[in-house]
Amino acid sequence: MTKTTFGTTSPSLLPWLGLALILLIADQLTKVLILGYYQLGDATYVTSFFNVVRVHNTGAAFSFLASASGWQRWFFTAIGIAAALFILWMLKSHAGQKLFSFALACILGGAVGNVIDRTLHGYVVDFLDFHYAGWHFPAFNVADSAITVGAICLVLDELLRVKRS
Repeated sequence: MTKTTFGTTSPSLLPWLGLALILLIADQLTKVLILGYYQLGDATYVTSFFNVVRVHNTGAAFSFLASASGWQRWFFTAIGIAAALFILWMLKSHAGQKLFSFALACILGGAVGNVIDRTLHGYVVDFLDFHYAGWHFPAFNVADSAITVGAICLVLDELLRVKRS
């Protein structure tokens, strides 16, 4: 809690920004390692259901619009920036709501991680490849994982809110 000028306390935004920063650093660090040690298309077998690969995603989730002519890079970058700004506003307004703020911080860290990729490289670096019996789930990264966890927590928060009312 931080003290305001009127002597009341308000929840601090810092823990949530700290979580987003940790996720962002983890995302970018893992991507730097993949870019440094793998060529595009390289893969390392880890288990019977998991590989580490290097994939470039020029689209959005599940490579949506990946085959477009290039405009999607800036479109998805703009969406990511707008989402990050909206999330910052929401975090400031709701920093005391723990599950909700946790969810937003996860989404914020992931969104910024993928925006950095699009800005620097023109694509998002994906490297986690889960598969079974010849079927591969689309490769993803730490940012995508954080966004997914955040989205699940948003749904859970809403379900708990509805249950309370």
